[in-house]
Amino acid sequence: MSDAATDDLMLGIDVGTTAVKVVAFTVGGRPVAAHTTPYPIDRRRPGWAEQDPLDWWNGCTAGMRAVLSTVPARSMRAIGLTSQVNTHVFTDDSLRPLAPAIVWQDQRCAEIAGELDARFTDEDKIRIWGSPVTLDASFVGARAAWFARTHPSLWARTRWVLGPKDFVAAKLTGRVATDLLAAVRVAGPNGYLPEAVALVDGLADRLPEILEPETLLGRVDGTEVAVGTMDAYSAVFGTRTTEPGRGMICCGTSLVVAGAAESAHPAGGIVSFPPRRGLHVHAGPTQAGGDAVRWWSQVSGLSLAEVFESAAEGSPGVVFTPYLSGERAPLWDADVRASFLGLSSATSTADLSLAVLRGVAMSGRHVLEAVETACGYPLPRMTFSGGGARSPLWAQIHADILERPVERLRVHDSAALGAALLGAVGAGIYPDIESAAAATVEVEQTHLPAPDADRLRPLYEIYRSAYSALHDLHTSLAAWRRSAEPR
Repeated sequence: MSDAATDDLMLGIDVGTTAVKVVAFTVGGRPVAAHTTPYPIDRRRPGWAEQDPLDWWNGCTAGMRAVLSTVPARSMRAIGLTSQVNTHVFTDDSLRPLAPAIVWQDQRCAEIAGELDARFTDEDKIRIWGSPVTLDASFVGARAAWFARTHPSLWARTRWVLGPKDFVAAKLTGRVATDLLAAVRVAGPNGYLPEAVALVDGLADRLPEILEPETLLGRVDGTEVAVGTMDAYSAVFGTRTTEPGRGMICCGTSLVVAGAAESAHPAGGIVSFPPRRGLHVHAGPTQAGGDAVRWWSQVSGLSLAEVFESAAEGSPGVVFTPYLSGERAPLWDADVRASFLGLSSATSTADLSLAVLRGVAMSGRHVLEAVETACGYPLPRMTFSGGGARSPLWAQIHADILERPVERLRVHDSAALGAALLGAVGAGIYPDIESAAAATVEVEQTHLPAPDADRLRPLYEIYRSAYSALHDLHTSLAAWRRSAEPR
């Protein structure tokens, strides 16, 4: 469908980790207006990460007002939502938050998650979830168990346990719902998994109904609003990873690597989503993608732009492991921490900037190896989107580290585009999400790996070896940190 064929627009709302992005697109996928509202993460205690859920709501309404003020209101046909996932807010029956939301980076529930995870053998996990997943500190069951133990009176008042997009959608439309894909590790192809939700007494009654992500929840000023889905899977739609053999890297606050295949093969360390129409999507989120650059910017005193300028002048030889708040896929280790390896008196700020960008790309290669195991074959090329795709340098670094072509897409905000496409499907603009993605996703530039990119393999092997070599030291240091925390 060409833009010239209609003046219809679609709106994508992405409730991210650091900001709400509201983007209006033509039905051909071209951005025409956008607004971003940033908000903070409260890290008042070591390992904690919290947000005020009303920041999501206020950012959403402010963004919608700003974007809709620049386009004809009658042209807006559909709204879709997406958000950070494994961030949870506990609300009463009037959708009033009872406590700050616990962000996906938060590690306070690691010990409880370990207790829950230990109840299942790998065979149990394959039977229930389809692969030997890890129930980590971001698992909703661990969050609910912690909240019930530490705030029993608030848990008794809790009516809903919601993700950001579902909280916002409920306030927009009055209907409380989620989708299978956003219900990570508690839902399967046929709905909630009884053995997962039964881990915490009362959790099942506090979870929203499950609908297809294209389902329309209601209207806002006459515009249809769809359920939407989690940011990683919304990016799957917004990058056209809707066909077997396609792969994506979405570099936002975290890094998400995903691949699509006709089948699923057990692979540790990643998530295999419930299949949609015979398509299996396998993905793994890291703990720090763009967040590693944010951290290095603060520590080095460089602006974000200066970090990338500096990296362009850096020399190889330093290896960075970006485990600033532990690591998710494929390690699922809350205790591990980041490190620079190979420092010398000759190491420069530029060398460290380059190491940070390469370290994130190496974490992507580590996840990709598990994703390809789950797919059953290698992925020949990867799309590259998210805020990190605004840097041609970082795209080239990924191509060199992954040793395959990396395609920067026309729309960097692929999660917002995917959300808008879900709304467009729900409103009947497209017959299905596959057609919508095929009609709207375009490659802006392809980055081929450098002819001598294989020279970086030894550095990647050092990166991989660093985790096992330092594991016991990280565990001991984590134990010391816990003993030193104020009681």
